Amino acid sequence: MATLTIRMPDDTHTRLKQLARTRKVSVNKLMEEFSIVALSEFDAETRFRARAARGNIAAALKLLDKLDRAAARNTR
Repeated sequence: MATLTIRMPDDTHTRLKQLARTRKVSVNKLMEEFSIVALSEFDAETRFRARAARGNIAAALKLLDKLDRAAARNTR
C-alpha cells in the first residue's frame, strides 16, 4: 500500500474532517472513497469514448429518434 501526502488549505482539511466524521469514517477512508469514484468516472468516460469512436453515427441517431418517440408516447 502506498502513502500519499496532499497539501491543501486548512479550511478544506477541516471541512473534510467534518464530512468524514459525519459519514463515520476516517479522512483516509473518505479520500480513498473519493479516489474510487473519480477513477470509476474516468474509466466509464474512457470506455464510452472508445465505443463512440467505433460507433456508427447514423445508427446512433436512428436509435435516439426511436427513444424520443417512445418517450413522447409515454408522456401522453
